[in-house]
Amino acid sequence: SEVLAAEAVSCLNRAMAALRDIWEEIGIPEEQRLERTDVVRKHIKSLLDMMVAEEESLKERLLKSIAVCRKELDTLCRELQLGPFETEEESTILQMEKNLRTCVEVLQKQKRDRKQELKALQEQDRALCDILCTALFTIDAGSVPSLEDLDRYRRHVASLNTLKEQRREEFVTNKRQIILLMEELDHTPDTSFERDVVCEDEEAFCLSEDNIMALQNLVQQLEARRALNEAVCAELRARIRALWERLRTPQEERESSA
Repeated sequence: SEVLAAEAVSCLNRAMAALRDIWEEIGIPEEQRLERTDVVRKHIKSLLDMMVAEEESLKERLLKSIAVCRKELDTLCRELQLGPFETEEESTILQMEKNLRTCVEVLQKQKRDRKQELKALQEQDRALCDILCTALFTIDAGSVPSLEDLDRYRRHVASLNTLKEQRREEFVTNKRQIILLMEELDHTPDTSFERDVVCEDEEAFCLSEDNIMALQNLVQQLEARRALNEAVCAELRARIRALWERLRTPQEERESSA
């Protein structure tokens, strides 16, 4: 910097010497030369003052940016539940401003990512709760979730997905059995629940715990009716055979009736 300053002074001296030579060749009087020299001095001083003011303004902007970044970092660290941010006090103003601004951008991205994941988990949770008729996961949607909160939420949603698949499989198995029993009993669904069970749109069926229990009860009821019908049929067949014996009905006629 000292070399550059000396070169700047040298350039200024050469310029002033050249101006003096020009003025002398032109024949400008000494008084006017002094006036022109003063004009040059004022012009140079004004230019240097402007440059200094611009650099001072840059310094002030950097210091203001550092203060803003520090404040924003404190807020982000609280929201993200992180420890207080520590800066390298020995670094220059320019380097400190750059480091702080970079840290703000990193933490802002972390905040956006957590909020986006929370929103996605809430959408999945609502969809699963609608079909399983369960309560929503309790979490403060207005604040930034911690990593532990997100991990618990992920595991909760995963458990709901597992439960959904288990109940879906149980529903499909029971539905298949119910349809077979109804066909065997020549039974037409006569309640809204029975119609919901045998309808084509399986995705629309609510997989609540009550509905799964109702499915099991329906299967048991239909199986009981089938068992009762089988018992009645067996009794009637026995009576028919007894009547055939009493009437001495020929075997050929019995076989054709059977």
